[in-house]
Amino acid sequence: MYCIELTIKLSPMPLVVQRKEHVDAQRLYSEVVDSLQKGNQKLLELTCEKVEDKRMTVVVSEITAVQIYEKTSSSTSKRPGFSFQN
Repeated sequence: MYCIELTIKLSPMPLVVQRKEHVDAQRLYSEVVDSLQKGNQKLLELTCEKVEDKRMTVVVSEITAVQIYEKTSSSTSKRPGFSFQN
């Protein structure tokens, strides 16, 4: 399972949607990045493959960061995220 995590301005909690296949996760990541670069799209609607009927709409100008990572069940390290600590 692959996670696409969005950091939103003034929000302490990231928004996360998941994709089963890496290629699908990469496609969504690229779509978010393209929306940020172009800046002509006001809203971005996202769905999640893990949780059926999970839908969210995000104001593109409020996204401060996006990342993609693989979620593994055997991972015992710290949760992926944006951090200055190693």
